[in-house]
Amino acid sequence: MCISTLGFAQDERKLGPVTRSYAITQATIVQGPGRKIEKGTVLIKDGLITAVGQNLTIPADAIQVKGDSLYVYAGFIDGLSRVAVTRPKEDLSKEKVKDPGNPAPERAGITPQNDVRNFLNPADKAVEELRALGFTTAHVVPHGGMLSGSGSVIFLGGSSADEMVVVSRSSLYSELTPAERVYPNTVLGVMAKWRELYRQASLTKSYESTYASNRIGIDRPATDRVLEAFYPVIDKKIPVLFRADKALDLQRVLTLQKDLAFSLIAVNLKEGWDAIPKIKSSGAKVFLSLELPEEKKEEKKDEKAPAESPFTDSLERKALEKRRADFVALHAGQASSFQKAGVAFGFTTLSAKTKDISSNLRRIIRAGLTEDQALAALTTSPASLLGLSDRLGSIDPGKVANLVISRKPYFDEKSKMQYVFVDGVMYRIESKEIEKPAEKKTDKP
Repeated sequence: MCISTLGFAQDERKLGPVTRSYAITQATIVQGPGRKIEKGTVLIKDGLITAVGQNLTIPADAIQVKGDSLYVYAGFIDGLSRVAVTRPKEDLSKEKVKDPGNPAPERAGITPQNDVRNFLNPADKAVEELRALGFTTAHVVPHGGMLSGSGSVIFLGGSSADEMVVVSRSSLYSELTPAERVYPNTVLGVMAKWRELYRQASLTKSYESTYASNRIGIDRPATDRVLEAFYPVIDKKIPVLFRADKALDLQRVLTLQKDLAFSLIAVNLKEGWDAIPKIKSSGAKVFLSLELPEEKKEEKKDEKAPAESPFTDSLERKALEKRRADFVALHAGQASSFQKAGVAFGFTTLSAKTKDISSNLRRIIRAGLTEDQALAALTTSPASLLGLSDRLGSIDPGKVANLVISRKPYFDEKSKMQYVFVDGVMYRIESKEIEKPAEKKTDKP
C-alpha cells in the first residue's frame, strides 16, 4: 500500500457547526477480525458509533459518506509512541557533577514524576502522518532516561493536549538507558538502581500507611516525588511500560519483573522470539516493533561489468549472506511466532519510519501472519492489552467513532486512504481540507 503523507494541509480549516452526525453507506465494513458486512452502513453521532448493519435508516441531519468501493476498519492503536510529545529543552548531559556516584535524580535520567501530558503538542506534524496511516490512538511517553515519567493514551486529534488525552497516567515508562558520566552509567547499574528505587518506594509507602493509621509518636514521613511515582506500580494499578529492543534487553527486563513482581508491558520488541516461553510464564504483555531490517535487493547483473573477484562467489560470502537473510526473516516472522505460541500482542511505531510502516506490515503478513491476525494486532489486541476494549478496537454500537476508511482492502499494496475518523471527527486524507466540529459546550460560564 502506498500512502503519501505529502500534501496534507498545514492549516486546518474548521467548518461550521452543522452536525456531528455521519452515515457511511454501502461500504464493506470490517467490524473486527473475521467480522465483515458487505454493503453496510455505520452511523455516528457525537463521537460515538450508534448503529452498524444493512438497510439502516439514515438520520435527517447526518452527513452521508458514500462508501461504494470503500473499506471501513476500526482505528489502529499504537502501543508505544512519542508522537506529539516534545523533548524538554534543558540539557543536563554536559553539566559537571561534584559527586558522579550520587548525582541528582534528573541528571541520572530518573524523572518518574514527569507527566507526558505536560509535553503534548497537538500541532506536531507527526500526528497527521501517523493518522494518515490509520492510527487514531497512541500510548505516548515522555522523552528522558531510564525513568522518564508516566505515559498516557491519547487520540490523534484535538486542538489541545487535554482534548487528546483518553487515559492519563496509564503507565510508568522505563528504559535500560545508562546516564552519561554519572551513576548509573551501565546497564547493570540501571538494573541495580531500579531495584533500589523500587524497594525504597515499597518501604516508604509502608511507612506512610503506618503513619496514617497512628501518627502519635511517629516522625512525619518525608515527601519524595520520585518514590511516590512508584506507588501505583506497587499497588498494580498501572503497569511498567519497559522498552526492550534486543534479546538481552528483554531477558534483563523479565529478570527485573520476576524479582520485583510488577505488572509488565514489554514494548518495541525486535528480537523476542526466543523468549516467548519466559514471556508466557511471566504474564507480561507485549508490543512488537514495526521497524524491520532492510531486505537485500536483488542486483541485476551487468554483462559488460568486469568479472567479480573469486571472493564474491566464495562459500564464506554466501554463508554470510544466508545468515543475514535468516536474521531478517526472523524479524519479519516474529509476529507469526508469537501468534503460533498463543501470545497476544500489539504493534508499536516508536522506532519505525513512517514511510516504512505499511510495507513492513505487508512483509509481516508475507512472513506468516494472516491479514485478520495483523488487523487484530492493530485493533482488538492492543485495545485489550491497554484495557480499552469497552471503548476501542472494533466497530460496534456504543464505541468511540475511530475509523479507518480506504479504497481497496487496507493491506492491499494499491490501497489508498480516504478518510480517518478520530473521536467522531472526520479527516479527509486525500483532500487539503480537514473537517472539525465546533468547540464542545461546557456548563462553565
